[in-house]
Amino acid sequence: MKNLKKLTLLHSNDLHGDFLAEEIDSALVGGVSMLSGYVNKVRSEEKNTIYCIAGDMFRGSVIDSEFQGVSTIEIMNIIAPDVVTVGNHETDYGVTHLLFIEKCAKFPIINANLHIKTNGARLFKPHHIIEIDGMKILFIGILTEDVLSQTKNDGLVGTFVDIDEAVMSVGRICNAYNAVDIDFTVLLTHIGFEEDKKLAEKLDPAWGIDVIVGGHSHTYIEEPAIVNDIVIVQAGTGTDQIGRFDIMIDTDNNCIDSYEWKSIPICEENCPRDEALENIIKFYKNKTDMKYGRLVTRFKKQLTHPSRYRETELGGLFADIMRDSLGLDLMLLGSGSVRSTELGPVVLYSDLAECFPYDDPAYMLKVTGEQLKRMIAFMLRDEVWEGSHCEFYQFSKGVRVVYDRNTHEFNKFALNGEDIEDEKIYKIGLQHFHFKNLENFFSVPYDEIAKNGKPRMVSTSCREIIDEYLSVHQNLEREVSGRLIVES
Repeated sequence: MKNLKKLTLLHSNDLHGDFLAEEIDSALVGGVSMLSGYVNKVRSEEKNTIYCIAGDMFRGSVIDSEFQGVSTIEIMNIIAPDVVTVGNHETDYGVTHLLFIEKCAKFPIINANLHIKTNGARLFKPHHIIEIDGMKILFIGILTEDVLSQTKNDGLVGTFVDIDEAVMSVGRICNAYNAVDIDFTVLLTHIGFEEDKKLAEKLDPAWGIDVIVGGHSHTYIEEPAIVNDIVIVQAGTGTDQIGRFDIMIDTDNNCIDSYEWKSIPICEENCPRDEALENIIKFYKNKTDMKYGRLVTRFKKQLTHPSRYRETELGGLFADIMRDSLGLDLMLLGSGSVRSTELGPVVLYSDLAECFPYDDPAYMLKVTGEQLKRMIAFMLRDEVWEGSHCEFYQFSKGVRVVYDRNTHEFNKFALNGEDIEDEKIYKIGLQHFHFKNLENFFSVPYDEIAKNGKPRMVSTSCREIIDEYLSVHQNLEREVSGRLIVES
């Protein structure tokens, strides 16, 4: 007869400072108060409950940005996750600040492959074992270089290069702890849903990985993926939902006997409020409201940014502002820098700061037409359309790009009505994050670009440029105008 024990595993990812509930169709949805209320409810109902977070607690809200993650950690301490892994946005305020934040956390933060380059020492504990009801549950935290671009600003910190190296890290940890009779093993990753599948395919079944709980790609799923007998899940983004496993563990054979997984909506119907947490949020919100409550502008209509992988109204407006303010031929604005799906028509500074939280410098580069075509062709590579989480860009006005996905060729590439000339030099703008990752994001080496003239910083604050422009221009509007057309 099997020896079976039940484990309820709750999981979130990519919370991005989504602290406050929203009113949708006259009902409150999301917010950490009801999220915490649901977690507490399940903990009181189920004997063996674990709550984990697969990275990116930070960024996306005024409260998080204003207090540089300290407010987020205080709020998360009240929710009390059992284990959390590092996401790419945990490094946004600097690696040194992240290590300070870790000391503020009253829960374990794990990562197996962030290390100091000079001596290979890990920055975090690579794993965490939770003992519950006589079971030992092993969690391993994984992040790869592909998503950890922010550390390019810190020459002393690195991560192992790719999925293969991540596989080796997992293998070493599993081999080291198999002897302590681990009943269940979870990889807590922040690399994207498609990359999780690739990772699962490479894992040795002898290591005993049962589940991958992932993040980064903000993937909403209806049912788990199963690769190499490993169950892979993700819970979208924000606090509108939480993933829930109810698992029967075979503790004799250290594996899953059966399971049920579902995505639980965080709403008034399912979730009581956590009043203690609401008081903490109100404290921080009152602090930020005094600073962020001023009116910036009013648009003619609400502008939208429904997808990072296509031209949008908001992306076009922000790119235009940067181009005009900095005297560029073309601004390539990171689509992921626009964090809201809509803005306006009335725009408060708090709205702008949440929509465009990255207050980083801007750089001007000189590129040839041939280099620019290569950069955009790389941005439009097949990987983007296959579901991988890649960098994408919004173009400023005057650009007309028509790209054929089947032939991988440009049917049109023009600026201000004239075809781009291969030998001509063009002045383009990039934000600091994208400039620092020039080769990774555009597949063009810095040294090659520098031959056209040394790139230089032309502004210390992208958000200040947008704020100033909007403050003196009212009733702005933008339409999707065919700056980028992808034919398939």
